[in-house]
Amino acid sequence: MTQEFLTTAFGWMTVLNIAVLLFSTLMILIMQDWIAGIHGRMFQMERADVKKAYFRYLANYKILIIVFCLMPWLALHLA
Repeated sequence: MTQEFLTTAFGWMTVLNIAVLLFSTLMILIMQDWIAGIHGRMFQMERADVKKAYFRYLANYKILIIVFCLMPWLALHLA
């Protein structure tokens, strides 16, 4: 594997993960009440707790994207 290949791979991995993050965020914002009701019934949780879990999911996913996708791409790009 060359540095150019890894840079390209991490770049596309970053783009795809950010797209999934944006799609998830939009779906949670647009269909918040409906989807919170479904997940609340599935996991026997209150809607407020489900909404907190959504926020935690989005925050953790964003951190993981930065640490495992964006930073390696940036390091390879600058090297």
